Amino acid sequence: MPIYNFSAGPAVLPKEVLQQAAAEMLDWQGSGMSVMEMSHRGKEFMSILAAAQYDFRELLGVPDNYKLLFMQGGAIAENAIVPLNLLGRNGRAQPATSDYINTGSWSTKSLKEARRYGNVNVAASSEESHYAQIPARESWQLSKDPAYVHICSNETIDGVEYQFTPDIGVDTNGAPLVADMSSHILSRMVDVSKYGVIYGGAQKNIGPAGLTLVVVREDLLGHALPACPSAFNWKIVADNDSMYNTPPTYAIYIAGLVFQWLKRQGGVTAMEQRNIAKAALLYDYLDSTDFYRTKIASNCRSRMNVPFFLANEALNEAFLTGAKEQGLLQLKGHKSVGGMRASIYNAMPLEGVQALVAYLKEFEKQRG
Repeated sequence: MPIYNFSAGPAVLPKEVLQQAAAEMLDWQGSGMSVMEMSHRGKEFMSILAAAQYDFRELLGVPDNYKLLFMQGGAIAENAIVPLNLLGRNGRAQPATSDYINTGSWSTKSLKEARRYGNVNVAASSEESHYAQIPARESWQLSKDPAYVHICSNETIDGVEYQFTPDIGVDTNGAPLVADMSSHILSRMVDVSKYGVIYGGAQKNIGPAGLTLVVVREDLLGHALPACPSAFNWKIVADNDSMYNTPPTYAIYIAGLVFQWLKRQGGVTAMEQRNIAKAALLYDYLDSTDFYRTKIASNCRSRMNVPFFLANEALNEAFLTGAKEQGLLQLKGHKSVGGMRASIYNAMPLEGVQALVAYLKEFEKQRG
């Protein structure tokens, strides 16, 4: 029986990647060493790092005037690192102001952390709707001169995803747009040039926990607050090619294998079409029945994280038990929202979503 892992993260990895990593565990390409044992400054790992950097830039179409940083601490650490690096821009008086669009659990965490370092203006929030939608752009109340405007472009817990990119001139008052893309990076095409900073933890669509990717426009480097630790200063990290301190070497290696796998699949454009098909298959069935419920507005549903609820929540445990028996794992929703959640990242094949829909139908037939 095939097993399908719907975990929100750390999440499923491509089988081919896991098989290659297993084959190379004790001896990477004749080096006599595991990647876990290599010096991060040796020629073997330097070649792994260079390939991963090149492939990521090619996959996402990163322009030449952006730096790619491999860091640590996950998106939660970047919630602090972002204001530490951007609030000092243009000699702003301290504490400077940043604008946040609050669309769910992760953007809420981001803005709370940012308040430690400066003023935060919540320019728009969907809290009153229980984060069922993205606030309409015309409702955004921006600061006069924000240091940056921050969004979480896909809310892993709440299941909300931006289906548009805010316009720097109109929607951010000309300030840099900063996006936490942890849970949908490389799942869809993105015009990087419309963002000042893109960041995300790798443990959703890219690799194991421990690696954080930051894409930052070069003119935004060199403005860190004096209190910013050196290891978190983007300019220092960029100047040292992500090697200021020992990077998460094995996580970078696995990420590099995932990038190569994505290229073999046809790149991000091809992957986006697969993700659209997978999400449509699941949402179409959920919309067809009253036995299950979804709460997110149809124009901002996440393709990656699909929360849903049984109309009769007394059946939740039976549903999860039956799903596990069918090889459908990690479907329990986040503790803060309850219900169920299917995370259908790049590495989740269409067959996994088909198996889930078949189980949804069968469970409804038995219990409806």
